[in-house]
Amino acid sequence: MSTLALLSEWNRDLARAVGALGRDEFFPALIAAVRERVPIAYPQVWLYHRDLPPSVLYHEIPPAAVPSQIDAYLEGPYREDPFFQTSIDRPKNRIYRLSRLTAGRLESSSYYNNYYGDTGTVDEAIFLSQLQGGSVINISMMRLPEQGTFSDDEYQLLYSLADPVSELLRIHSEFDAFAVENLIQPGIDHQIDLAFKTFGTSMLSPRERGVLELMLRGYGTDTTADRLSIARETVRRHRKSIYRKLDVNSQTDLFSLFLNTMSCLGEAAGEDPLTIYMGPA
Repeated sequence: MSTLALLSEWNRDLARAVGALGRDEFFPALIAAVRERVPIAYPQVWLYHRDLPPSVLYHEIPPAAVPSQIDAYLEGPYREDPFFQTSIDRPKNRIYRLSRLTAGRLESSSYYNNYYGDTGTVDEAIFLSQLQGGSVINISMMRLPEQGTFSDDEYQLLYSLADPVSELLRIHSEFDAFAVENLIQPGIDHQIDLAFKTFGTSMLSPRERGVLELMLRGYGTDTTADRLSIARETVRRHRKSIYRKLDVNSQTDLFSLFLNTMSCLGEAAGEDPLTIYMGPA
């Protein structure tokens, strides 16, 4: 096939992906465009947050392989994944190949022994797009034994596609529906949950912390007692102790203090944000 014909087919397939921007059809259309150029297996689209666990946005992994390919990965091995580490470390390129990242040391790594060796993959490459706020979207492209590793020509072809693919991933991420569901809301939920779990830990006993968290989540005395399997009078006693230790006089004052410390979560780095908010004793 002539160069002009190949370019025409790529433009046609890419146009389909462009037309699907902002919709659920985008990832399958973009992957289909790439797959027409280079054979790939088990394509996956991952979103890597700097402060949150990864989330899979799209994949074509057979259902029987999902527990070993995705669920097991999210249980912890992702932290050792060279692609994950590169993605959150201010990557300079828009495409990476696993064999080049690991410089031949993959099979001796704990990541390989604990996870990757069981995936049946003989080679892998990713397209990468950096988003605002430090998050990264990757399209992972695996090769199975029957396909063999990427040849130099195939990798060079993928390399030539990296710029438009990466740019389209970035544009897709800026559509409101995608941004709210995948970028804004998870971050907000994580920050709020972290605040619930860390607020007051430096000043309160474990039992008082349990009562405090349920107070902040809006539960009354009766529900708190039932959830913690303690007497209602015990809950009331813990509440009085919490007010005294945190130097507040009411639940309204408590909520105000909680909200004021939210801005200190980052500096607290997983510890009690009150220690930052209140400063040195």
